[in-house]
Amino acid sequence: MCGRYATTVDPALLAVDIDALDETGAAPAPPTERYNVAPTDPVLAVVARHDRERPDTPPTRRIRRMRWGLVPPWVKPGEDGAPVRSAPLFNARADTAADKPAFRASVKAKRALVPMDGWYEWTTEPTAAGKAVKVPHFMTPVDGSTLFMAGLWSVWHPPGDAAPLLSCTILTTDAVGELTSVHDRMPLILPRENWDRWLDPDADVPANLLSAGVSESLAAGIEIRTVSDRVNSVRNDGPDLVAPAAPPGSAVGEQITLL
Repeated sequence: MCGRYATTVDPALLAVDIDALDETGAAPAPPTERYNVAPTDPVLAVVARHDRERPDTPPTRRIRRMRWGLVPPWVKPGEDGAPVRSAPLFNARADTAADKPAFRASVKAKRALVPMDGWYEWTTEPTAAGKAVKVPHFMTPVDGSTLFMAGLWSVWHPPGDAAPLLSCTILTTDAVGELTSVHDRMPLILPRENWDRWLDPDADVPANLLSAGVSESLAAGIEIRTVSDRVNSVRNDGPDLVAPAAPPGSAVGEQITLL
């Protein structure tokens, strides 16, 4: 679940909005508007870290670019120097991440926020001809605001003098409300009032932040929008991917608002 999402946030503008340092670098950088983000793509993540030269000061929010698909620090390099892993760890269950070897160190001190406009899920639905097809849906706030998903991050050091690899994963929880009609899981949405507690690298994460209840109030303002099956291919991108599309057997686009 949550294997694709869309994001149009600019890191410089985001830094101003959430009072963070933009550490994404000047160039080269991927486009800020992405409508079909997939695992292993570079994505934005918000973390909180201490200033290396002033470690006694409070941690500061920082925006960094990371690979979507967490690479634990103990993963061995391959012959090409890249980390060897069979599949990217782009999701982690919020209720069990602290017990998993790949995630538990990150749960303790490397927690993140992953900003996005919304995420995609697929349902299996019949067509007029009686065939079953996979239908994509886009879950996004009705008011057009940015969602901030709870995530974890890690640092992997390649051999030699190559730059370290920053990577992240998105936590998932039980779906709530009408979102259960699309999938039984959903990304863990964190409201702004919980960001500091979640990001603080010096504090244990409160258990109540890892429950579906955190997402429930925010999920009430999310619409489920049937979209074009062009999103099925990671080669496709553009704002048309999130536009309402006609579901199978319908002549007009379908939109469900959760209110």
